[in-house]
Amino acid sequence: MKENNSKNILQEYAGLSAQFAVGTAITVYIGIWLDGKMGQLKPIFTWLLPLTFIIGMLYKIIKDNTTNKDPE
Repeated sequence: MKENNSKNILQEYAGLSAQFAVGTAITVYIGIWLDGKMGQLKPIFTWLLPLTFIIGMLYKIIKDNTTNKDPE
């Protein structure tokens, strides 16, 4: 039973890390594309889009892993 539970946790974290890597790569690519399209000299979108994605993912991870102290 313990081995099965550890496999589920590893699969969950592997999926989360893949989602994190792909999402970051996509937002960087879109940021580079937007900066080029708008003629930006400073890479504003290249920084802002991945930053907002990372903050959103961290919020999601914290929200999913916190326990509710008030049982309903």
